[in-house]
Amino acid sequence: MCGRFTLTAEIDLLMDWFEIDEFAAELDLPPRYNIAPSQEILAIVSNGEKRRAGFLKWGLVPFWARDPSIGHKLINARAETVPEKPSFKHAFNKRRCLIPTNGFFEWKKDGNHKQPKYIKMKDDKPFAFAGLWEKWKDDKGMPVHTCTILTTKPNELMEDIHNRMPVILPKEDYSRWLQWDGEKEALIDMMKPFSASEMMAYDVPTIVNSPRNDVPECIESVSS
Repeated sequence: MCGRFTLTAEIDLLMDWFEIDEFAAELDLPPRYNIAPSQEILAIVSNGEKRRAGFLKWGLVPFWARDPSIGHKLINARAETVPEKPSFKHAFNKRRCLIPTNGFFEWKKDGNHKQPKYIKMKDDKPFAFAGLWEKWKDDKGMPVHTCTILTTKPNELMEDIHNRMPVILPKEDYSRWLQWDGEKEALIDMMKPFSASEMMAYDVPTIVNSPRNDVPECIESVSS
């Protein structure tokens, strides 16, 4: 799964790397070192011509849901079933997004101990999770915009840490993923493990266990 991640890159770098045409008005983007579910996270969507970045609540609420609390259970969506699962298939067909990040956390079990690890690119460049988003309306007709992160089987790096990993899209696939009229088979083919040779992982302090700790120390390397 993917339950915590970071985003520390500055707006100018993100605009260039992800070819963002516009940000939501008055977007404040401080460095985040421990992003957790139910929080507002940065996402990139496209209208077919321009890419726009703004915030979505992490935990997808399907448009047909009666209770928005379902979003607490839908922070991730399995790539193997997302095209057909009722909670996700509408968003998969029509509302795909990119979720920018610098790295993510996973906990490796060692007996009764769980060691948090930080996983990132070797070149330290930002990258994107494949995401889905939805618009749900409350009783007063007010829209609530939410999202989920896709997961897939682990690559060679991740299989020693966890049995799932987020779907990480290569830069050359960003446009195809965001296309409104994307072909289903092509989209399914994109939801695969990212190359392990471009990634690295290291142990980090247990302070990351609490989402209240959103500080640079969360990504500092520690001895195992």
